[in-house]
Amino acid sequence: MTHTILRGGRVLDIANGTADVADVVIEDDTIRAVATPGAAAPEGASEVDASRRLIHPGLVNAHTHSHGNLGKGMGDRWTLELLLTAAPMLSGHRGYDDMRLSAQLGAVEMMLKGCTACYDLFFEWPMPSRDGMAAVASAYADLGMRAVIAPMVADRSFYEAIPGLADAVPAALREAVAGLRLAPGEATLAAIRDGFAAWPGDRDLVRPAVAPTIPHHCSDAFILGCAGLARDFAVGLHSHVAESKIQAVASLRLYGKTQTAHLDALGVLGPHFTVAHGVWLDDDDMGRLGDHGASVAHNPGSNMRIGSGLADARAMLERRVNLGIGTDGATCADNQNMYEAMRLASFASKVQGPDWRRWLTTREAALAATEGSARALGLGDRIGRIAPGWKADLVLLDLDHPNWLPLNDPVNQLVHGEDGTAVDGVMIAGRWVVRDRRPVGIDLAQLRGRAEAARERLFAANADNRRLYAALEPVVGSHCPGLARLPYHVHRYGARAE
Repeated sequence: MTHTILRGGRVLDIANGTADVADVVIEDDTIRAVATPGAAAPEGASEVDASRRLIHPGLVNAHTHSHGNLGKGMGDRWTLELLLTAAPMLSGHRGYDDMRLSAQLGAVEMMLKGCTACYDLFFEWPMPSRDGMAAVASAYADLGMRAVIAPMVADRSFYEAIPGLADAVPAALREAVAGLRLAPGEATLAAIRDGFAAWPGDRDLVRPAVAPTIPHHCSDAFILGCAGLARDFAVGLHSHVAESKIQAVASLRLYGKTQTAHLDALGVLGPHFTVAHGVWLDDDDMGRLGDHGASVAHNPGSNMRIGSGLADARAMLERRVNLGIGTDGATCADNQNMYEAMRLASFASKVQGPDWRRWLTTREAALAATEGSARALGLGDRIGRIAPGWKADLVLLDLDHPNWLPLNDPVNQLVHGEDGTAVDGVMIAGRWVVRDRRPVGIDLAQLRGRAEAARERLFAANADNRRLYAALEPVVGSHCPGLARLPYHVHRYGARAE
């Protein structure tokens, strides 16, 4: 056994709003004690001076997409539907090395910004593979970051899923659009099963899950097949539900009910189920999720960035929904900064009405970004809290950094004041992954060179996909907003004019 003692840091207790000076005693990957300063050190223990450091639980990203990290900065005024239209030019012609590199880029950014675990819905065209899953898993495992990785899958293309969109595509583009069809559902489910059966490495650090991407992009049989895989392998199920108003309207047309009501009727909701976004959930939807012990990964930055709207996080909490917080992918949120995501979760709640008692508190936002997100990952019994028996996933912030001068309220300042620049050290499972503001175990200069080489190669390879996007943008960009202007029984936009 190995022992580490973090001496004299201010240990954050989010629920109580305190940050008392204490020693944190770590045995292997687990916190054994949070003791008064001067605790006895086991023989051979490594002692770390943590004075002038705030020690907080590692932030947990409840929703991201690792494939997006090589495509950051590639779009401006994208709705969700335009982003889906752009998918071939953003992620086309990727090999296994590209998948691994893209995941590494996100993992390094997250760790440098205080995030120790994530739920990664990665995409592989035309369907997931054993080697693709292994490539993404190895990116996290080699860096020592905790992750749940879920192949994002469907058996209907975007053009088949949106009512009327296929008919709106001009005849000259229909052959190209037909080429975007996904693999048959049976083949995709078999590929996931094969990958899970041969899962590489220690599941305590990196484990699988299943992500039927959007309910109406999937046949009912396919959704039930995904749920069966989740049940057979005892893993999570994660889907984009009621993210945009277009999804909400499409669901009423296709099912005669909301997406959540349809999923409930299929019998797939439960504590293992995570809703991504949930912007257009109504009260009954939230009640269903709360009754089933399900989670929502709240992504306020992405929801605003791609114009989906403002999710009602307070109403979710009132209906006992487990609330986590995520960044979403780098093509629809641009960075992987969980401090920013917490801050935006707080701010977004404050522009939805004048009753300040309904706004999220900073404690609620911080708990959502730690314990709530951990529960969404299926890890709620081991990460997200600093206490004996919990995993040593910890972040040390420099209290001499301007973000913390002066220190008035640790939780308020964590949520509203920290931006990642005060991160001095990060520990995951008792191992340092960031020391002195630099990642451990990876050469940043080499990573930068690999990323630039991949960017140049993929930009050239996707020239045809860029031309296809340019031709499809006016089609999707006129048809889908038309659906969004149809009446719906809840309102989630920041302005009344639609």
